[in-house]
Amino acid sequence: MVGPSCRSTGGWGPLKAGIAHRVLNTAAKLAPMPSRPSRPRLVLSLAEARRVAISAQGLARPRPTTVAMRQVDATIQRMGALQIDSVNVLARSQFLPLFSRLGVYDQSLLARAAGRRPRRITEYWAHQAAFIPVGLHPLFRWRMEAYRNEAWGSIQRAGAEHSDVVDEVLAAVTELGPSSARRLTAELDHAPDTLREHWGWNWSVVKTACEFLFFTGALGVVERNTQFERVFDLPERVLPPEVLDAPTPSSDEALRELVRIAARAHGVATVKCLADYWRTKTAPTRRAVNELVEEGALEPVSVDGTEAYLSAGVSVPRRINARALLSPFDPLIWERSRTQWLFNFHYRIGIYTPAAQRVHGYYVLPFLLDDALVGRVDLKADRAAGRLLVQSAWREPGAPIGMARELADELRMMAQWLDLQYVVVAPRGNLAGELDAAVRHCRTRAGAHSRPPAECH
Repeated sequence: MVGPSCRSTGGWGPLKAGIAHRVLNTAAKLAPMPSRPSRPRLVLSLAEARRVAISAQGLARPRPTTVAMRQVDATIQRMGALQIDSVNVLARSQFLPLFSRLGVYDQSLLARAAGRRPRRITEYWAHQAAFIPVGLHPLFRWRMEAYRNEAWGSIQRAGAEHSDVVDEVLAAVTELGPSSARRLTAELDHAPDTLREHWGWNWSVVKTACEFLFFTGALGVVERNTQFERVFDLPERVLPPEVLDAPTPSSDEALRELVRIAARAHGVATVKCLADYWRTKTAPTRRAVNELVEEGALEPVSVDGTEAYLSAGVSVPRRINARALLSPFDPLIWERSRTQWLFNFHYRIGIYTPAAQRVHGYYVLPFLLDDALVGRVDLKADRAAGRLLVQSAWREPGAPIGMARELADELRMMAQWLDLQYVVVAPRGNLAGELDAAVRHCRTRAGAHSRPPAECH
């Protein structure tokens, strides 16, 4: 039977962060109890809320001098999700948030975390396609079940209209082991009939069946291959036994836990922001928020007059030191209205906008300095020539004096991480001239690099 994989007779096992303990004790926590006395909401300024949000995402922590699996694992646990994206004009998006928080690191660590035992992360449709800690997988079983009827487009129709192909694909993966849709199409001798969706994707019937099985939990993802295709296998050959054996929480229990994790990752957030983190519906998310407030896990706050919620135990820093180039899909900014609200920063990536209508460029990364987004740069990795191209550079109103030097240092570190030898600034944008001068004269900070830095041009 196609559906979420679980062996519900077992125990939770050593899942991280106490998720199992909290889910199993949810009923006790939500038993009738005296109402908590009402009290005025804590009031936060936007600046205070920004500092909370940046700190919650780990962007205000000092970068380690060396990065091993322990740091990568802890960073992903803190965020809860790494959104996956195929665009590779600079680096694929799943690698960038780790660089923003850890600095120079070996990208193979992420592949090891996702593809080798003990597998620490796995891919699922969490916030879009994303890597999540394996311990969170049981919290999405309700979504796997719901996707049988609620997945979009041809994926939803696959189970009913192509059930024979779905069964063939599942049987083939069972026999063959790790397989891409391309391999399965050839193995099953299917003509590459295509089903065009509104994004213009031309998916074969076999590919659509694979995605249906992935969405509904009957297949897991072993890895992304060199063509960035998903390589599928049975969940019992992908996930650790303690995850497979974990009992399935109810949808209410799972959602409550997901909202708790989102609140911890955001630090402070509105209901809309919390719903966006895992792409859950607003009404059930609000119910979960109310239950977590009653439990004491969330505290209602007012942020510049906006109703929001603060994760329990979170302190409000008086000041922070942060510096990072942010992926367009970084959790700090992936909900664009939240970015506008907290940072007064109107942001569009550019890749989805026709060239003639782009304002700042194609692959635009915001630049975080302390508690503000102070600029943005359109970046491209020219791998053949060994150059990190700054195709445009822009200063935000009110950006501090000296931010170009900070940005130049960050660009040099990024060039080193990407194994590029030069940083080259094009003369476009109101920061381009100052940044070009800073790049030409920048010097490596002591201890920032593990090998000789990129040169400046």
